[in-house]
Amino acid sequence: MILRGDFLEIQWITVNPGKVYVGSDNRSIIFGGIGPRHEVKIDYEFEISFLPVFREDASEMLSSSDYHIASESEWELAFQQDLISGNNELEELSDRIRGSYWSKYCDGRSFIEDDWIMKTARTWNSGNVSASPINKDNNSEYIRLVKRPSNDMFTTESPQLPESSNKSRLILEESTISLIFGIIPSFLWAHFNASEGYILEGWLNLVFGGIFIGISTVIFWRPKTKSWRIGNNCGRMK
Repeated sequence: MILRGDFLEIQWITVNPGKVYVGSDNRSIIFGGIGPRHEVKIDYEFEISFLPVFREDASEMLSSSDYHIASESEWELAFQQDLISGNNELEELSDRIRGSYWSKYCDGRSFIEDDWIMKTARTWNSGNVSASPINKDNNSEYIRLVKRPSNDMFTTESPQLPESSNKSRLILEESTISLIFGIIPSFLWAHFNASEGYILEGWLNLVFGGIFIGISTVIFWRPKTKSWRIGNNCGRMK
């Protein structure tokens, strides 16, 4: 359906209910993204604008309860179904992130994290799309609009990610990485290359140097993190 106004023409596309994964399972600095990777189940049919919409043109529509800026999950489901497109825009979505998706309800609603600092967004470039978070104090000229069947369909009974990551497991993983890729190689180097007695006198420097090297590897590599899915029987995140 195409809605025409004085300045606005929107092609609305129907998105069928479905499941989609959102987020990254890579927590390295260069190649990683916001995590954890998690499954979202959208049980409702909704309509989404085929193209991003100029924010100023959509301002009057957004004052109505019938229109909303798309959540990241709704956008991902529509993109997975090959229903939306763009023309080199940076389009803002409605989720607000501080640094992770922990505590998010995985039912299609927008995720607004406490003390958020980033707005989720997508950049279109010659048909390719990339996640491009926007600083809290900035706005994109473009947004993606949706029309949902109801404004009261989200409940606290929906599947939800845990409040935080497993800190003990993270510390163990980082310690193991520092040991294998930093500390042990440092001592091996000293054993074969350093002067006699260096290990005995400089072992503390070798340990701290190894820890630094191990931690530095987070710039380009970390093991994949757990991907959370919705249990078929229990309906909870697993």
